[in-house]
Amino acid sequence: VQLQASGGGLVQAGGSLRLSCRASGLTFSIYTVGWFRQAPGKEREFVAAINRSGGDTDYADSVKGLFTISRDNAKNTVYLQMISLKPEDTAVYYCAARYGYTGRRVDEYVYWGQGTLVTVSS
Repeated sequence: VQLQASGGGLVQAGGSLRLSCRASGLTFSIYTVGWFRQAPGKEREFVAAINRSGGDTDYADSVKGLFTISRDNAKNTVYLQMISLKPEDTAVYYCAARYGYTGRRVDEYVYWGQGTLVTVSS
């Protein structure tokens, strides 16, 4: 099983980025996918999650209304559209997959990607 996160980069405050998470080696359409992030010196934290059909989403309060998670099961890909980025959004962003409902805990997710770095400059 592989989850490949991509789309990170350097952006100015107020800018936008779209992250992608492409999965292989699993029946993607039956898995919930979550995005987490980890800033230097901090614990990994929940950002957003989407259930297998895309009909249920969940967001951390800090990104609600600014980030949008979506998925395309035909492409085995989940996206995270981020707008109005702030310096505090700087982190390595990870995608992860689990079988079941949308969860917020790191230990609920079984499969993890390698992460993609997002740097927001002020």
